[in-house]
Amino acid sequence: MMKKRYVQVGTGGRARFFYEAIVSTYKETSEMAAFCDVSQTRMDYANKIISERHGADRVPTYHYTEFDRMLDEIRPDAVIVTSVDRTHHDYIIRAMEKGYNVISEKPMTIDEDKAQAIIDTQKKTKKELRVTFNYRYAPHNTKIRELIRDGVIGDVFSVHFEWLLNTQHGADYFRRWHRNKYNSGGLLVHKSTHHFDLVNFWIDSKPKTVFAFGELNFYGMKNAEKRGETNFYYRCHGSDAAKGDPFAIDLESNEDLRELYLKAETDSGYIRDRSVFADDISIEDTMGVTVKYKNGAILTYSLNAYMPWEGFQVVFNGSKGRIEMKAVEKSYINAGGDKADEGALTGKSLMVYPMFGKPYEVEVAEGAGGHGGGDPVLLNDIFGNPEPDPFHRAASHIDGAMSILTGVAANKSIASGLPVEIDSLVKF
Repeated sequence: MMKKRYVQVGTGGRARFFYEAIVSTYKETSEMAAFCDVSQTRMDYANKIISERHGADRVPTYHYTEFDRMLDEIRPDAVIVTSVDRTHHDYIIRAMEKGYNVISEKPMTIDEDKAQAIIDTQKKTKKELRVTFNYRYAPHNTKIRELIRDGVIGDVFSVHFEWLLNTQHGADYFRRWHRNKYNSGGLLVHKSTHHFDLVNFWIDSKPKTVFAFGELNFYGMKNAEKRGETNFYYRCHGSDAAKGDPFAIDLESNEDLRELYLKAETDSGYIRDRSVFADDISIEDTMGVTVKYKNGAILTYSLNAYMPWEGFQVVFNGSKGRIEMKAVEKSYINAGGDKADEGALTGKSLMVYPMFGKPYEVEVAEGAGGHGGGDPVLLNDIFGNPEPDPFHRAASHIDGAMSILTGVAANKSIASGLPVEIDSLVKF
């Protein structure tokens, strides 16, 4: 069997999820062919990882300005996009226009104009774009889809979904490029794309109308000053003021953080360990969203990024009863630990409350790996030999668009104070 050859643009923390899988677990079916990044230091480290840790051959590297030349010279089977969110659309579109299928990390892109450009390019080129929504593949999330699909609680009328980011993982978004809405679209796009996709997947519908509020209440200099903080600093590395701060991270003491970010500062210009209490943060940390779906269901959603525990609670109210799920996840800093810890569960419960019956717990087999056990299943679905999937968890560019558009509409609603119609944003 011929191996599929992949090139990857963006070699930061999340990139390893893909390229390490290709050169290890899926080396019989897949092959890494080239890296592309703004930083040669990062690409050299990626090559070091695949060669020294996995025994794979080092691959050619291309500066991000050489993306088209890479495609022309390597001629891969597909392009993996794991760059900064605001650049996803550019690489997706350029790859499709050159005739290549694309695998994109979430979010597919960050606003409606970029989403429309991707949709129009896909229509023109007929190339495939896959968005890697690993949470769909987590056994407990798939089980919710199965219960609703099988009519266990009848028609779903309302969903209440609360996601908690703790002061380790949640704070990390406020140190990184994600803190700027220009880069990430804010947490309602970058992070909530997972959650809005899950709702679309669970209830098998699409969002229609969105209304939202959002504030920066905890992070940022103004909020720290309100709480009486006086010990401010620009970044953690080299700062005496950062010592002892529970919101500081030490790039020097962690190999991956040191090699990917600290050593790469000279050729990337990117500082990974900014203070979460700076005065230039443009995203919210407290968000509430109401969504009406095309099937009539109503979602109430909240996201808070400074909580004492990490995970989510979701309930579904239907014509025949109610489903309740609680999932507690491990704390995690991107690229700062074992990637299998990202979204890995430490506890969960899934309860069904029939309208006229005895409540019961639904047992779900634990899935190993990150994102509630979804990561290994997703990777096999992309790079391995997957079995037919009755739940159709593979996400297309349409799924990618529908998940971000809830967040895009929420951002517009926060800014305007008005509800936003999804159909006014893009045309499919």
